Amino acid sequence: MEVALYGKSAARIARRGRRLGSEERLVFVVGSPRSGTTFTGRALGSLPGFVDLDEVQPWKAAIPSLVGAPEEQVARRLRRILERVRMLALVRGLRGVEQTPETSFVLAAALRAYPKAIAVHVLRDGRDVVTSLLERGWLSAGRLGEDDARLAFGPHARFWVEPSRKDEFRAASEATRAAWAWRRYVAAAGGVPERTVEVRYEELVADPRAAAAPVADRLGVELEPVATAFAAAHDSSAGRWRRDLTKEQLADVEREAGQTLVSRGYALSGSTPEPEPDPPARAPRGQGRPIPPA
Repeated sequence: MEVALYGKSAARIARRGRRLGSEERLVFVVGSPRSGTTFTGRALGSLPGFVDLDEVQPWKAAIPSLVGAPEEQVARRLRRILERVRMLALVRGLRGVEQTPETSFVLAAALRAYPKAIAVHVLRDGRDVVTSLLERGWLSAGRLGEDDARLAFGPHARFWVEPSRKDEFRAASEATRAAWAWRRYVAAAGGVPERTVEVRYEELVADPRAAAAPVADRLGVELEPVATAFAAAHDSSAGRWRRDLTKEQLADVEREAGQTLVSRGYALSGSTPEPEPDPPARAPRGQGRPIPPA
């Protein structure tokens, strides 16, 4: 199985360009699935001197068993996998752009494996992410099968679910599970801010040049090629949650991930039920009714 994953990844990458050498300035595109990580990885991988590594399948398959392991151990495993794939694809002389979202959960180890690498965190409104995840059905109780790294779809608790909440995750609505995923990926992807540049999906599609500027600066490349690559994004899906999520789904999403939405600058819709207020205190017997406030 592992040999097949290496072969598929290397064959896919080799078609995108070849260069021998030993380039250490890799780029890890991280963030929640359905946030624009695939587009961003492809856009950066299209730059001169770069190559899109896609989601390196043997690495994606290994991550669940590595979360929580010593950072040095994870770093060694990542480097061994990526260098083998880069060697097989004849692209070790190019700046590889790896875009597995789950790298978010071991980002410190990934950046330790490649001290000259940077991370690009693609952030998108969690409600739009949920809308897209619901369409895909990856977390649905009725979804069978597995992804290209042989990881199963369905409602079961993934490695990123808090251990004390695993039963709750499986019993939750699909919208809640999707919001849960977004919340956990976003928190993890922000774990190494000093070596991470953030790209807002909404800015990427509305003003590609503005979104490209900090990325180009951190990559040490000219702005124009990055802005041109980002300009290929023509997406009108920003804000579609207002149209596509039901009232119940929206309430579930904002209940599970509302604090993270607000902390990342996304205003809540106001549909989430407020906690019931405490009943007014009874006046002590013999003191009559409380005096209402002026």
